[in-house]
Amino acid sequence: MKDIIVISLGGSLIVPRHIDWQFLKKFRELIVSEIKTGKKFVIITGGGYAAREYIQAAGKVSKITRDDQDWLGIHATRMNAHLLKTIFRQYAHPRINKNPRTIADITKHFSHGEGIMIAAGWRPGWSTDYVATTLAERLGAQTIINLSNIKYAYTKDPNKFKDAEIIERINWKNFRKIVGNRWDPGMNAPFDPIASKLAQEISAEVIIADGKNLSNLKKIFNGEEFQGTIIRN
Repeated sequence: MKDIIVISLGGSLIVPRHIDWQFLKKFRELIVSEIKTGKKFVIITGGGYAAREYIQAAGKVSKITRDDQDWLGIHATRMNAHLLKTIFRQYAHPRINKNPRTIADITKHFSHGEGIMIAAGWRPGWSTDYVATTLAERLGAQTIINLSNIKYAYTKDPNKFKDAEIIERINWKNFRKIVGNRWDPGMNAPFDPIASKLAQEISAEVIIADGKNLSNLKKIFNGEEFQGTIIRN
């Protein structure tokens, strides 16, 4: 199903601090307009501020494990996924995918003319970036659009290093040198290390772009020149 577009929708866009319903309204309008042209989407939701709030609160009350942190984050992604499924009710399959490795035929999410599959976090150790990459692999999608609150990936964290440089195009080998090989709950990476490894293995293309800039996202959909980072083999 190469006509499917996989979008990893960062939780920072859905819940930057409070639910950004104005962004969601505009995002919905764009996606619905693209569905009407024949496109189909897989949208995976991140946890955003809600996930961090739960993790931080639990940690202040008692000592929590990495699994505890992950599960709190996972359930935050699932609540956000339910929100997305609700606002796309007319176009989305009614079941949220919570296991990208399920033995079920996930193409059935589109078997009755649906335009969207909504997915969320899976299990500890695997981020929503990994879920997005796994679903792309299973559905034969070639491109994953990773939308967050950054315009580009950088050579270093630009909030910490003044000499951080914008990356417009990079291969997976060099990108993985930047992000490393280990995933941690709440990790602030443009595309997580485990997902990057899988994306390299399946030769997927990942586009990192500012999710707030919906006119730029439309350019990506249309194959026009856009602002963002492209990672491919």
